[in-house]
Amino acid sequence: MSHLPLPIMAFLLLTTLLALFAFGKAVRRSKIAIVGSILWMCFQSAIALSGFYLVTNTLPPHFFAAVAPPILVIAGLFLTAAGRRFLDAMDLKWCILFHTIRILVELNLYWLFLYKQVPALMTFEAGNVDILVGLTAPLIWWAFSKGHIGRKGLLIWNILSLLSVLNAFARAMLSAPFPFQKFAFDQPTVAILTFPFILLPAFIVPAAIFCHLVAFWKLSERHAK
Repeated sequence: MSHLPLPIMAFLLLTTLLALFAFGKAVRRSKIAIVGSILWMCFQSAIALSGFYLVTNTLPPHFFAAVAPPILVIAGLFLTAAGRRFLDAMDLKWCILFHTIRILVELNLYWLFLYKQVPALMTFEAGNVDILVGLTAPLIWWAFSKGHIGRKGLLIWNILSLLSVLNAFARAMLSAPFPFQKFAFDQPTVAILTFPFILLPAFIVPAAIFCHLVAFWKLSERHAK
């Protein structure tokens, strides 16, 4: 477990709970999705508490056990008929509003930076613009729902926002103390290797990417007809 002050850890747990709430809305309260997410977070928390992710000198890093399974699940949903039916049933509104949680994520990262648990490049002070996605998400949905922007405008926002989260994820991976580390050797990204911060890459980031991909799916020509 991280030895950071309890308020930081509590803030991350609160952020995770709010992310789970928004994700539950996006999947229209699907019991399988919500219970599966909770069990996955409990499983990842137990692994992090065991110190498994603190072993960083392997290839692939142990950390990949936190991020690879969600990627495979997302791919399976898009590649199977049952998965695509699940995507069709999701709520586009909450797939967009989910991203307001990124405001809290960025505040978490800045707080962790102050305690030297992540480098400056992970914060909004040093080029991580992900907080702008969170701030604009409710505004972009309001504009879309009122007809002030169309599908194309929402698609453009979605593309830019997806690129933003992928940029943040790449920064985290390349600044973590893995064999392929490229940046921030003086202060690597170490918080995500411990509980509760493992929940950022294990749940919140995959959920954000998933919501973006579902938005693309729902805004595609297939659904516009």
